[in-house]
Amino acid sequence: MSAAGDIVNNTAGAAENPVGASEIPVNDKASIPGNTGINKAVGAENPASGQSDGALNHVDNQAVGAENPTKDQAGSADNLAKDQAGSADNLAKDQSDRAEVPANDTTGTIENSVNDKAEYTEDDLNDKAGDVKDPENDKVDADETPIISVDSLPVEAKELLISLAGKWEDILDENALQVISLKGAMTNEVFQIKWPRTTGEPSQKVILRIYGQGVDIFFDRGDEIQTFEFMSKSGYGPRLLGRFANGRIEEFIHARTLSAPDLRDPSISGLIAAKMKEFHDLDMPGEKKVYLWDRLRNWLKEAKQLSSPQEVEAFYLDTIDKEITILEKELPGVHQQIGFCHNDLQYGNIMLDEETNSVTMIDYEYASYNPIAYDIANHFCEMAANYHTETPHILDYNKYPDVEERQRFVRAYLSSSGEQPDDGEVEQLLQEIEKYTLANHLFWGIWGIISAQVNKIDFDYKEYAKQRFQEYWARKPYLLISSEAPSPYNAPEGTGELASVSTHKSSTKNIFKKMKRVLGLGLFKSKS
Repeated sequence: MSAAGDIVNNTAGAAENPVGASEIPVNDKASIPGNTGINKAVGAENPASGQSDGALNHVDNQAVGAENPTKDQAGSADNLAKDQAGSADNLAKDQSDRAEVPANDTTGTIENSVNDKAEYTEDDLNDKAGDVKDPENDKVDADETPIISVDSLPVEAKELLISLAGKWEDILDENALQVISLKGAMTNEVFQIKWPRTTGEPSQKVILRIYGQGVDIFFDRGDEIQTFEFMSKSGYGPRLLGRFANGRIEEFIHARTLSAPDLRDPSISGLIAAKMKEFHDLDMPGEKKVYLWDRLRNWLKEAKQLSSPQEVEAFYLDTIDKEITILEKELPGVHQQIGFCHNDLQYGNIMLDEETNSVTMIDYEYASYNPIAYDIANHFCEMAANYHTETPHILDYNKYPDVEERQRFVRAYLSSSGEQPDDGEVEQLLQEIEKYTLANHLFWGIWGIISAQVNKIDFDYKEYAKQRFQEYWARKPYLLISSEAPSPYNAPEGTGELASVSTHKSSTKNIFKKMKRVLGLGLFKSKS
């Protein structure tokens, strides 16, 4: 890229209308601690304490699955190919509606990684929450969930799908599979696969996930699968039906993937808060320490290596390491709580079973131990996004939850254990959450820079990264402040308002001036 101004606008593979069914590939650099804290969660027998929501069967629908698929790993392809099928010869006998794992299938590891912002529930095909229709008669909108040729699938995946279907007695023809690309994925490509039944009943369905390229830079696929297995055994997600070199086949769960507006619904938000508390309290194998800072530094190192000198300057990457150090020193509070965090709880990774009125969190690719305030901060920041629009990379921070919404969420979170929190507890956690939004903006900003270099999905990763960095610089003066400054908890909402406050305007404005100079006019607009 010859000019810095083109750096952001000419994003590699970052089209105006991203969405498709792909996901965010990244460099296959398994060196980064992905699902740290999980250290070989496999083998843990029913670890999670009774799940109150009975998430057993309603999770994996969220085709939103697999936020970050991994790049085709040449080194592991041979082994994975041997893994091919999931597990459970008796799966079909146990559940008529569920997929079965071939007899030779590997360890039956169950995996529910779905953060790929894609939706794959029965309802999603009709874009109607809770309106489950007979798939045989479903009219699929080609723009939303295009039907694609079976021949476009990897040979291994196709063979495994046919092998699975061959074990189900009520399938009309195992070769007559229909492939539907699911919208909204940003890390992996996600597909719904279905076969007509001899009984005339709704089609037999499974979810096919093809990993994105280069995602090992963000997390370790082995750790993620182990987490998936652990969660599955605990009743949190769908079962793994089969694995191949560059992807997997998962059980299809009948539940509805949430939409962006759902996060603002008080009744649904309360369910999410309670489920998040339950998730944080899981006793996962591995060291219970904060993984956020090491992950940020690893990602930053990778981002700088992948970026041109102009890009490094344009996105201020040389200053980010210092910012990470500042945050690591400033953010931890005296009473900071560490829990097993999802770290990517956007609406596409939450499923709602409207019959039982319960939610399930899916896609554990980024999951690790972290401050619980960080995980909630991430969820709040995700309310600014809608990945199912014509411009899914555009964030609207006017939609960041207001004080009342944040208070309600935190009260629901703290009271889900049965005890009512006092106002001091609520206020303390709220302030910690607001400060951790800064770390979250750096986290996804760096993620966007890397993804722009390695991912070919139609998503404007650089524009997304620019917005996250812009929000970081705008909010920092009001969240890391001296005692005489306004409380972070009551800080103005959104970049525009924050950047317009006069007290710390000059430092923030200087940052924006340099960004505008390097990136071009109109990209970083400081309100004055």
